[in-house]
Amino acid sequence: MASASSSSARHLFNDSKQRLCDRVGVNVNNLGSVARQIVRGSKSNEILGQTIKNFTQVDIVSDYSSQNLNKMELILKHVNYQHDTILDSINHLDFVMEQVTSMER
Repeated sequence: MASASSSSARHLFNDSKQRLCDRVGVNVNNLGSVARQIVRGSKSNEILGQTIKNFTQVDIVSDYSSQNLNKMELILKHVNYQHDTILDSINHLDFVMEQVTSMER
């Protein structure tokens, strides 16, 4: 009789162990399904894609802005050079006018 009860206890233990393993497997699968649904529902892939697209557009715009600033800096140097030349010419103009006045006398 001891043998029969230990055999049934072993069978009951194995059966419980098998059901527990099955339930753990079902719970793991359900957890995976929930995680997939959260990822789909959050649309994180679309948000990341849009973020990358926006970032590359900003990068292109900042590159164009940098090029434009370099061009403006070059233009400013030329304008300053022309300004200095005009000021120098004005200074020479006074000298030339004195020369002309002295020649008229």
